[in-house]
Amino acid sequence: MLTLRPSQERGYADHGWLKSFHSFSFAGYHDPAHMGWGNLRVINEDWIAAGKGFGTHGHRDMEIITYVLQGALAHKDSMGNVKAIPPGDVQRMSAGTGVQHSEFNHAPNDTTHLLQIWITPNVLGVEPGYEQTTFTDAAKQGRLCLVASSDGALGSVTIHADARLYAGLFNAGQTAQLDLAAGRKAYVHLVRGALTVNGMALQTGDAALLADEPRVVLADAQDAEVLVFDLCA
Repeated sequence: MLTLRPSQERGYADHGWLKSFHSFSFAGYHDPAHMGWGNLRVINEDWIAAGKGFGTHGHRDMEIITYVLQGALAHKDSMGNVKAIPPGDVQRMSAGTGVQHSEFNHAPNDTTHLLQIWITPNVLGVEPGYEQTTFTDAAKQGRLCLVASSDGALGSVTIHADARLYAGLFNAGQTAQLDLAAGRKAYVHLVRGALTVNGMALQTGDAALLADEPRVVLADAQDAEVLVFDLCA
């Protein structure tokens, strides 16, 4: 099964300082048909205005991945981490038994554009944890680069979840394939550009939901940046 999730059908919220598209039900956006996909629970595409951000707030028992596209995000948490997250970095925060954090765009004139991703953990009550790793454009160009996994394979950040997340950059003529084990689901989120997923065309912000498919095949790319999730059902 291959299903298109068009960008314009996502939930949308405009708070002035924050503009956000929600791929799945989140906050004031509720759609029983889009509560998640496998153990992928949240993909929010956020634009944070200059000098604005999220004040201190808490999370529990969730694997949270931040993928910055433009600008920088300042992170501060109750574990003692004070970090700046630029484009190219992948941040993983395991909320576990509970963590407090804030996220701000301290730039005076520039918007911060990011994706925040929540994946349901396969173990509860872990000690909160933090990890941040840089993945260069060269590492992602023309291929699917593993950026998050349950075992930290290939230098990916380690999540307490049965999931693998890949990031890739593709130009014309470049293709990629990801084989899926029986019973797995996949989710392909096109950050920008255009490409096809198993022959189905995606444009910026679109996504493809895959179930009972043997593989993900990416082709026909035009200046594309893409995230591919290998998920438990």
